[in-house]
Formats: sequence, structure tokens, C-alpha cells
Amino acid sequence: MSWAVTGMGAVASIGGDPGEIFAALTAGRSGLAPLRGYDRTRFRAEMAYEIDDRPAEGVDEPLRATRWLERAVAQAAADAGLGGDLSAVPVLVGTTLRELRSVELSWRDGVPFDAADLHFGTMLRRRFGAADTHTVANACSASLYALALGCDLLDLGAADTVVVAGVDTLTESTYGLLDRCYPEAPDRVRPFDRARRGMLQGEGAVAVVLRRSADGPGPGARVHARVRGVAVNCDAYHPSAPDAKSIAAAVTEAHRRAGVRPADIDLVMLHGTGTPLNDEAESTALGTVFAGLGPSPYMTAIKSMTGHTAGASGLHSLVAAVDALRTGTVPPTVYLDDPVDAVAGFRLVRGTAEQAERPLRLAQIDSFGFGGLNAVAVIEAEGSAEDGNGGEGRG
Repeated sequence: MSWAVTGMGAVASIGGDPGEIFAALTAGRSGLAPLRGYDRTRFRAEMAYEIDDRPAEGVDEPLRATRWLERAVAQAAADAGLGGDLSAVPVLVGTTLRELRSVELSWRDGVPFDAADLHFGTMLRRRFGAADTHTVANACSASLYALALGCDLLDLGAADTVVVAGVDTLTESTYGLLDRCYPEAPDRVRPFDRARRGMLQGEGAVAVVLRRSADGPGPGARVHARVRGVAVNCDAYHPSAPDAKSIAAAVTEAHRRAGVRPADIDLVMLHGTGTPLNDEAESTALGTVFAGLGPSPYMTAIKSMTGHTAGASGLHSLVAAVDALRTGTVPPTVYLDDPVDAVAGFRLVRGTAEQAERPLRLAQIDSFGFGGLNAVAVIEAEGSAEDGNGGEGRG
């Protein structure tokens, strides 16, 4: 079983659509910049990966997350040939903070905000006629949890097409909370680097259209890639610290659902937040799953350029993986100058993008959230022959 990705849309600090974002990723361009929407003097950290669409520096406005979500869904729907009518299509949105920033502005500064707009379904009904909308608030793995739900709806015959999306924006309260979590203020996201200081937030939205592969792409659409399997678990191990065993279990289950072996995976889109606990748990888990393989899959962590886009981050990595499979180009992990020992055996792409030695067929996308919310997806390049044993592997 697989599900066809027939439409994609995305917005982030480094681009306004999937093509712009992937071009920035392969060029190693980061969206890192000084905080634009807040008074920097109130925080130790003064950097973030924001979308530069405010009316002026230091001036914030409500409903930015909703605006990006509308844009990403519109791009994906147009790409899939659905037009602007989603009245018969379920729309599933993964997020961490929804429109919390709008609530902050309303409470503190009296900026007008309708409570109905806290739910993205309000905009989705108004803009696209969407009647069946759901919000999945599962921390930073939310968009891949939504992807798993979308695949289930297709698998069960409850829908023949679904839109799966993710969105998040910086909020002043969350930025301040994270600013107090680290001994030293982060200056950038440095996944798996000895000089890492912690995570910095990013902003953005992303959406994909899925159809059952057996149904074909639909009129006017093409298949970008196929989702082979999605696995989720929740271990509740710790409020913020991840558990390597649970991560490894999610990866193994995703491989089982996809009908592939570790040796078949060509590319891993790492969660890679640049926090010591997350980097350690992810590297330990992947070291277990891919033990004995030489070379390992290509690996990269795009949060080094997008920041941590929270509930949107899993699908941001998936959309980037689709283009990596299509082009054979793996974006680098920037700011990774001195890798920790735990990743010594990994084929991490860093510095500049790398052209794969042979076609990339299968990609694994990692996404982990607070509370032990783990999600892993496996996607396949369009045109690859599906088989029951996962193919020949890298050898």
C-alpha cells in the first residue's frame, strides 16, 4: 500500500514555495536573522528564523500563521488540480501553537482578534469551502501525526483525497520560555555540532495532497512521490527529553509498514534540533537501526537553515525530501563544523549540497516532539518499482 503525493505547497523563512525553499536549502542559505517582531533586549537569545512579512520591524500583527497556512494549502491544491474547492476533501492540520501569537497581541495590546479564528477551520471553510477540518496539536511531530491520520483515512476508504498540512509561528511567550531553557543563549541551530547551544524557532506552513495510489493522481495532477509508511508512538518518557529506544521503535515500525529494510533507505531527513538531548537520542536510535551498514544513508538536518518550524517541521522535511529524491541532490546541514562523536559513522552532508552517487529511491523523515511524541515517515521516489521486500538496498 502507498499513497501518492499529488500536490505540494510551502512557505518558510527561506522561500515562498517548495521550489524556492529547496533552492535555498541546496545553496546552503539560512533564514537566520535578528528578531524582528519583539523587543530583543528582553531576551538573551536575539535570533530566529522568521518570515519577513510584518509591516515594520518591531511591529507585529495577528493571523500570520493562518495567512501562511492559506497560502500553502492553495499552492498544494492548485498543484494537485483541485482548484479552490475543498468542500469534499478532509483537511488535517498539524500545529503546536495555532494562533497563540494573535491571542498574545489581543490580550496585551488590544489588537482585535476573533476567537473563532483560533481554529484554522474558520479560514479553511471561508477560503476553500472545507467542511471536514481537523487540527492535530501534537507538539513538533504534529504534521507527521496528521500525515498518519490522512493515510489511515485513505486506507479505510473514508476519503479518496486528503490535504495534510502543518503550520507554526513564533510567539513571544514561547520564545521567552525557550530562552530560559539553555545555559547559554543559542545563536543559531547547529545540529550534531559540539558548539550547539540549543534550538531556535522558525516559522512557516506546508501542505501536501494525498491520494490512494490505485486511484491515480487525478485530473491535471502528477505524482511527486509516494508515501510508503508512517509510524507514530507516544512514550511519555519525559516532558521534554526524548527516549532513544522509542525513537528506534518508531523508525523500525515505519520501515515495517513501508515494507523496506534499513539497507534500502537512501536518505534520512533528521529531526536535528541542535539540542544535546535530542541529538544524542536521535543519533543513538539511528546508530542502532542502521548498525552494520556501510555506508549509511545520506543524512541531513534542514532546521539548520529553516529553524525549528515546530508542528510544520515534519512536512517541511518531507517536501524537501521529495525534491531531493527527484533531483538526487541532498541539501547540507549548515553550521555543522565539528560533529560530535555519536555521528562519526553517519554519512552527514555538510558544508555544501551533495549529488548522490546513484538515484535516490527511499527517504526516511524523522519528527519528534515533547512528551515522547515520535513520528517517522518513509517516502519513495515516483517511478520506483514497488516490491514486497524493499528492493536491493545499497549493497
